[in-house]
Amino acid sequence: MKNINSPSADIQVEDGCCGSTQNPEKENKTNYKIYLPAFISFIMLITGIVLDNLELPFFKGGVRLGWYLVAYFPVGFPVLKQGWESILKGDFFTEFFLMGIATIGAFALGHYHEGVAVMLFYTLGELFQHSAVHKSKQNIKALLDIRPNVAMVFRNGKFTAVHPQEVFVGEKIQVRNGEKVPLDGKLLSKSASLDTAAITGESKPDTIQSGESVYAGSINLENVIEIETTKIFEDSSISKILHLVQNATSRKSKTELFIRKFARVYTPIVVFAAIGLTLLPYFFVEEYMFQDWLYRALIFLVISCPCALVISIPLGYFGGLGAASKNGILFKGASFLDGITKINTVVMDKTGTLTKGVFKIKEIKTFEINKTEMMAYLQAIEAQSTHPIARAILEFENETEFVASNVTEIAGKGLNGIVNNKMILVGNKALMDSHQIEIPSETNQIVESIVMIAIDGKFSGYVTIADELKEDAHQAIQQLRELGIKNIIMLSGDKASLTEKIGRELGLEEAIGGLLPEDKLNKVETLKKISRTKVAFVGDGINDAPVIAASDVGIAMGGLGSDVAIETADVVIQTDHPSKIARAIKIGRSTRSIVWQNIALAFGVKLIVLILGAGGIATMWEAVFADVGVAFLAILNAIRLQRMSWN
Repeated sequence: MKNINSPSADIQVEDGCCGSTQNPEKENKTNYKIYLPAFISFIMLITGIVLDNLELPFFKGGVRLGWYLVAYFPVGFPVLKQGWESILKGDFFTEFFLMGIATIGAFALGHYHEGVAVMLFYTLGELFQHSAVHKSKQNIKALLDIRPNVAMVFRNGKFTAVHPQEVFVGEKIQVRNGEKVPLDGKLLSKSASLDTAAITGESKPDTIQSGESVYAGSINLENVIEIETTKIFEDSSISKILHLVQNATSRKSKTELFIRKFARVYTPIVVFAAIGLTLLPYFFVEEYMFQDWLYRALIFLVISCPCALVISIPLGYFGGLGAASKNGILFKGASFLDGITKINTVVMDKTGTLTKGVFKIKEIKTFEINKTEMMAYLQAIEAQSTHPIARAILEFENETEFVASNVTEIAGKGLNGIVNNKMILVGNKALMDSHQIEIPSETNQIVESIVMIAIDGKFSGYVTIADELKEDAHQAIQQLRELGIKNIIMLSGDKASLTEKIGRELGLEEAIGGLLPEDKLNKVETLKKISRTKVAFVGDGINDAPVIAASDVGIAMGGLGSDVAIETADVVIQTDHPSKIARAIKIGRSTRSIVWQNIALAFGVKLIVLILGAGGIATMWEAVFADVGVAFLAILNAIRLQRMSWN
């Protein structure tokens, strides 16, 4: 298998029961050749049947046999060849073996047209399955299409076109309007509008500012922009996503593995049952005719071919993986599509998962001073700090600007300094207490982070700072409840009072704050010990990596730029939208439903026709149409995933 990071890398996927490996890019160029043998065989079969009905004198004996052998060869030889190669490897009981016995037996009994028809319709089923797999690949193949081939890098005083693999970290690259960003980096231009739909599933353009992260695969929608690269091509976000998707297609679910193992046991049982159906009636039936019972056995073999199961089940999971990737959700394998359907408890981190992880001013309260003046004093002092809370205060738009001097930090309490010849204190309650400054009792009820200010020894006001809930946080909780998940818990390292307040706002059963990463891990481990409890943990993939790994299904939010998220989680949601957690579960459930529908359909129809065939009621034609028809219906059912919507 080729390196997915290579420009010429191909996605390789096992195509149904043929077990062939297809290159989707090459498929487009050779489709007409694939259908040619079946077309030739079909024309000759129809012509042969017409000649049989006309009872022309020349179309008898060796001529008739030769005609049908020529009709059989284009579709039959590849199957017989694969069957023979499987036998040489010690694998006797394959679907190729079943088709070979059935068709050779039909020829031996003189049912030439039926022998050709069996192999023709079997091949048509394979071609239809090939087409369905190709269609299912398109969402994943779209990821290959967004790999940029050219980077305009600034060298020797000008921008030069090179392959992205030749660009180093720290170099400046240029992306024109309509072009794809070739490498991860930081925006050097003032702003940029980017289309990230191909990698995040979000149709809304993303507007970013200078200094913010830009990811490979995004499309520049407006002016020419410049970017400083932060990763080499092989380590870019899109390369990791492609690698993840490729690996996902090779990781089988338990259902898929079971069916494949079942087919290995089922096929030899069917062969021996067919032998028994041919020979055993000799001892129990008075007017036993070997040819009649052999014909019934051949019908039995045709209808018992497990191809519909072996085709449709992997195709169902493959379709689920493709549909998820189209929605900006990456499952690391079909097993996690299964696993997420069993989840009945969802545990979420607070910061970065349900909240934006960005401090914003929530309330400004002043005492005997106007808001503009108080904020000018506060901003003058906080301009000397690098704390996240200071950044939130400095973002406040204020017409008045003061300059501070002699600013010093008081560890664990805050800052003091001189502004307009006045002594300014900025910090927490402990700072005010240490300077015997009386503060209002109302501040004791505030659970958010609070910054107090005193001017010349007199309390002048305070600002509350809080992390904002994401726009779809309420929607995410509601959708999870609609899916029947009642136990939703929030865990946070933030202080307990604030965590509990946000939990009440979201209507959660439990919200626990003041936790270290090991505390979260212990909580999840405790939940997993409860009978029939399946836990999904949702976090940012960095501090929460241990608990993501320990949960039954680990989900990383906003994993587009997080190395730890991609490495640790079972499911990576590429945007910061918690509502996609419910969508991931819906996709998993839809995939499981379709897979089990196909299993029930295949077993149900096959059982009925097997009984009819053994009783001499069904003919070879009916067996062919039943087997191929089941495969067609199962494949059509599987590709429905590509048209579904999970809003």
